[in-house]
Amino acid sequence: MEACSVARIMSLGHLDLTILHKLLALSPGSHMKFRIDPPLVETETETETVVQDSHRKFRKDPPLMEAETVVPNSYRKFRKEPPLMETRTLVQISDRKFREDPSLMEAETMVQNSPELPLDVLIDIFAQLEIPDFIRAGSVCSAWRSAYTILHSQIEQYKRRQTPCLLYTSESVADNVACLYSLAEKRVYNITLPDPPIRSRYLIGSSHGWLVTADDKSELHLLNPITGQQIALPPVITIEHVKPILDDAGAISKYELWDDLDVEIHDLDKLRDCLYFRAFVFPDPSTGSYIVVLIIFPYRQLLFARVGDCKWTLLPPGEDYEQCIHMDGLLYAFTRTGQIDAFDLTGPTFTRNVIADEMENHISGMDGLMYVVQAPCGDLLQVCRGAEVTEDILVETDKIMVYKADMSAKKLVKMNGLHDHVLFLGRSQSQCLSAEQYPQLKTNCVYFTDDDTYISRYKNDRRDIGILNLENGGREEIASKLWCNWPNPIWITPNITRMNMGVYK
Repeated sequence: MEACSVARIMSLGHLDLTILHKLLALSPGSHMKFRIDPPLVETETETETVVQDSHRKFRKDPPLMEAETVVPNSYRKFRKEPPLMETRTLVQISDRKFREDPSLMEAETMVQNSPELPLDVLIDIFAQLEIPDFIRAGSVCSAWRSAYTILHSQIEQYKRRQTPCLLYTSESVADNVACLYSLAEKRVYNITLPDPPIRSRYLIGSSHGWLVTADDKSELHLLNPITGQQIALPPVITIEHVKPILDDAGAISKYELWDDLDVEIHDLDKLRDCLYFRAFVFPDPSTGSYIVVLIIFPYRQLLFARVGDCKWTLLPPGEDYEQCIHMDGLLYAFTRTGQIDAFDLTGPTFTRNVIADEMENHISGMDGLMYVVQAPCGDLLQVCRGAEVTEDILVETDKIMVYKADMSAKKLVKMNGLHDHVLFLGRSQSQCLSAEQYPQLKTNCVYFTDDDTYISRYKNDRRDIGILNLENGGREEIASKLWCNWPNPIWITPNITRMNMGVYK
């Protein structure tokens, strides 16, 4: 399809991009109650929440609509059905707001009376939208739905960089609903997820738009909260340290967890507390799918499985791993003592190549938590996150230091801030983003979530979540507390890609 230039778009005359969000507010599909109110104001001033219970507000005026809801697989409905108002409440709210808000009536009139944009122009515009707006656009009218469907089927054309969001649960919604706080829009979306309920799971990791969760039987799943696609990972009993204990009926009733010296017996829902440390999701070019890498206790060894595998594979001898990153087709693993190992997972056998046996002035456990991230320019960064213990005996992040890894000299070189970049740290895959490409984010700042090593032991503690300015050391809240303390809130970058599981059958 021929690309469309900005000049061509503007030459159409009738296209007013400033009214795009009002047009999207007319969207009747997606089960979404997308607010027409201005985005949430910054947390330094009065703010407002968009959680479903209307009594929980950031600010007291004006009354808010309920939070937006992204229903899994809703885009498939756009292909098969005409756009529908799926709930009576939404119809009533929408009708009332159309009567009360002249700007919405203006937008509705524009949709009805404006000449229809060429399909390729719509596709070019939609390709520049954040995912929530992209999904809403697909239900404005039949022409927009056609552009949405085409772009979704040719997902490689949809290249808009998505701003990370904070995923959490809330007591104001059902146990199977997750809340997504958009940093770009400063508003909340409620997402209904497949069973088991998200409130009953542990969030072990997040990468490329996929969560890695552990359910109440300590089984792992990949879950894309935007599409609702869920994929079971290999059974926990395929990890060689774990053995099942069967009851009289032949069902698994408990687990044995073995190490070199001892064996422990755990209930089905308790194994996850002492087995899973971190999980990472990396693209697998050989299959067009993903690889999941685990760091497990007690020795912090590495396991991996491709989507569709029937068991977990233990990587060659090595332990005490803290972080992983995938670069240039290799898996790099970093230990707490400064060692860097590389693994090639593409062949039939897997070997460990020691890149550096120890980095000079490496980040130790005494310094704080260590993270690894690749900068947009390609540099490998290591980040040290220090914390203090507050008066109420809670851990709170108070300093973050960034280092460039000089691989030839095998040492870390301290950097003077991030300048025009932004960091995301937590239980998710660390990210370093260009503030120029993400103008909604604060430059030279670190966005962080709670990341205690044994975080499940502190389920009721206040979570350590915020933004740290590397220039002045100032700390600010992302938003007034919206989240439950457990499961731990986690960063996720929205992704509308679905995996074709048919190739694994």
